[in-house]
Amino acid sequence: MKYPTFFNKIPTVTLQDPLSDFLGTFEDGIIEFTYLDIVKSAGHSCPTVAGAYLVTITALKELYPDELPIRGNIEVSIKNDIKEGVTGVISNVITQITGATELSGFKGLNGKFARNNLMHFNSDIDSQIKFTRLDNQKSVEISYNSSEIKGNPKQQELMMKLMQGVATKEEKIEFGKLWQERVENIFQQSDRVLNIKK
Repeated sequence: MKYPTFFNKIPTVTLQDPLSDFLGTFEDGIIEFTYLDIVKSAGHSCPTVAGAYLVTITALKELYPDELPIRGNIEVSIKNDIKEGVTGVISNVITQITGATELSGFKGLNGKFARNNLMHFNSDIDSQIKFTRLDNQKSVEISYNSSEIKGNPKQQELMMKLMQGVATKEEKIEFGKLWQERVENIFQQSDRVLNIKK
């Protein structure tokens, strides 16, 4: 499986999942997610997927500065409706890492390990997304704006050719490289795309 090499340079996130520990899935319930894991699940790498990954790992660092984040102990409030724009894509990435879901998640065992009802849409918040620890109610709000990182001007022209079915094989390859180049720049300049409110 070939993919852009910069994926391997993106920070990973490690969590402790009590459910995985209880069921003997991972030793001590320790789980590590890479950007590549998220991309494989999403099926693609783009500014939206990159942003959702950045927002989530940044929130977890804020909420758990000196300890492993606890998967299933994080409530997520999202300002937009799930059907609006790319909200569904963003929420899927957050779910994969934190385990939080709106309705479809695991309902728990004897009152423990529940993951459903941990994600809420149409939330009354000032930012795009709010993450809250269930054990101490510590929260952080984060907004993401990828427009701060512009793509190569040629990217739009190549996309139009691809959409019209007139692009050459070389142009298709070039478009993909330019697209992922912008994603890489977003990771390299994450301080320009994230707004954190504690």
